Amino acid sequence: MPTLHNTANKGDFAPTVLMPGDPLRAKFIAETYLDNAKLVNNVRGIQGYTGSYKGKPVSVMASGMGMPSIGIYSHELFNEYDVQCIIRVGSAGLLQPFLKVRSIVAGMSAYSNSNYGAQFGFKGNLAPCCAFDVLERAVAAARRMGVEMPVGAVYSSDTFYDQSNPPASQILSGLGVLAVEMEAYALYLNAAKAGKKALALLTISDNPFTGESLTPQEVRETFTQMMEIALEAAL
Repeated sequence: MPTLHNTANKGDFAPTVLMPGDPLRAKFIAETYLDNAKLVNNVRGIQGYTGSYKGKPVSVMASGMGMPSIGIYSHELFNEYDVQCIIRVGSAGLLQPFLKVRSIVAGMSAYSNSNYGAQFGFKGNLAPCCAFDVLERAVAAARRMGVEMPVGAVYSSDTFYDQSNPPASQILSGLGVLAVEMEAYALYLNAAKAGKKALALLTISDNPFTGESLTPQEVRETFTQMMEIALEAAL
């Protein structure tokens, strides 16, 4: 049966789902890379498509913005649709000076200021990790493509406009965290709880220290190297 947020039928999703935040980016990926892409969900405009890439079944579906949103969609995909792996293909703000706008990073683990992890019952601090085999395939794909893709911790923030003083991103930059985004922490925890796999690949869309940023259309349509790495890493 469909869920509250997804009208797809069982079997409509491939084992691997690429998950951008923006529904229009999901549409772009499906139309650009997938053969015979079929729209399988459009509840609340959160578009989900299934097709094939190089003969391999792959789905793509948007997550919306923030951990509550990706928490809903990834939970349902893992637990109701038997999806085995979700690869987030998102945007992020850089936290390290060696990165620049359009750099691609892979989130090996995710830190957060969110209380999302409290529901899992552990009283300490959680720093969930990606699936290593999926990360390994992504790194290998990046190397084949000649793309330098740093791997390390990312920061999943509940607050886009951080008004703390000093900002958390400034502190975490000094601890070597690569980038700030808003979804990986919840995705990794949902994957761990479900016994499934997840990875966050992120393209730098803005520099919070200088104010440099890309337009929404550039984020939607020009992050093609990240999309291709994710497709090559799919199960």
